[in-house]
Amino acid sequence: MFRIVEARFLGPNVKQFEIVAPRVAKSQKPGQFVIIRLHERGERIPLTIKGSDPVKGTITLVVQSIGKTTMLMNELVAGDAILDVVGPLGKPSDIEKYGTVVVIGGGVGTAIALPTARALREAGNHTIAILGARTKDLLILEDEVRASSDETFIMTDDGSYGDRGLVTDQLKKLIAARPVDLVLAIGPIPMMRAVAETTKTAAIRTIVSLNSIMVDGTGMCGGCRVVIDGKSAFACVDGPEFDAHTVDFQVLAQRNSMYRDKEKEAAERFQEHREEELELIRGSCRLREAEAALAEAGDHVSYA
Repeated sequence: MFRIVEARFLGPNVKQFEIVAPRVAKSQKPGQFVIIRLHERGERIPLTIKGSDPVKGTITLVVQSIGKTTMLMNELVAGDAILDVVGPLGKPSDIEKYGTVVVIGGGVGTAIALPTARALREAGNHTIAILGARTKDLLILEDEVRASSDETFIMTDDGSYGDRGLVTDQLKKLIAARPVDLVLAIGPIPMMRAVAETTKTAAIRTIVSLNSIMVDGTGMCGGCRVVIDGKSAFACVDGPEFDAHTVDFQVLAQRNSMYRDKEKEAAERFQEHREEELELIRGSCRLREAEAALAEAGDHVSYA
């Protein structure tokens, strides 16, 4: 079991968790993720690691309530525990000195981009952050991003905060005003595709992180298959970061929408059985704690 030591909302339906996972915390690098399972009957989902503290032995995850499992996880509080946390998985971000780097975070993608932005700045890059959200209330982690970048621009669709417009509007201004050596974009697929189209004409190297459907995180199931430069790749082992100009975003969007109806049905059922789902997690935790206590006392317990 992996104990939650802190849980707090960053915004509507977006929650940050600090979880005890010493082995993951010790070896995690920017860009990597974990596969989590909340209880024995739960599905496996990927979550990118926002950060880690090797001394405390904890990792930080940011979760947006979208489907059943993320909705259930965001019901958990400090003191609860998660059954499985497997990782770190995926290839780390390529961190080196490029020059001027623009890091773009859309919605909860900001949490995913943050550790890479921090590492790029520490490597000596001039790091410019562009954060995008539909409205001010949906903007997250602004203070941490500002502390991890040399310049920060905020864009909201409705103009309720920062400048009104899309992240690509600000990106175009930057490209027109100065040389840009690398762009990293993480967020909704339409946003990443728009960034890729913007930078392709300017021949600026651009990286995107593909949070596609994953099950085992080892490339065995094929659930996260993506098309890169006309060939199949697996986001979990070949990524999750790829050259944006080689990604087939149409195929990616199709795959991400394949199970939308099923996900909607599962989310609706969760609302009807919320307490039962929570008890599956907390009951499993109590059982394992009792088993551990008996084992420590020298007894042998076997469960079918």
